[in-house]
Amino acid sequence: MSDFASYTPKGGKKQEEPVDVQSVQEVVDAFRGKSDPEMLKAIFDRAVEGKRNGTLTNDQIDAFYAQLSPLLDGLRRRKLKKIVEDLKKL
Repeated sequence: MSDFASYTPKGGKKQEEPVDVQSVQEVVDAFRGKSDPEMLKAIFDRAVEGKRNGTLTNDQIDAFYAQLSPLLDGLRRRKLKKIVEDLKKL
């Protein structure tokens, strides 16, 4: 995931550009073998960068959480929720 601004939630606005399969594969490869804490730190770091440079809004953070949270178990969902809350305070 190169940035959160390009994220479109399910049922949201249709993508204007086709998905770049190579970019998706690069993201998958980058996270392969990473532990949960490593992945959460990477997500958090990219989100912080986006918040600071103005390319990530609270609405985008909420949409990301809404899309991802159903895929997680309770513990991981709570961890992601905490990250979302921290990001929105920035």
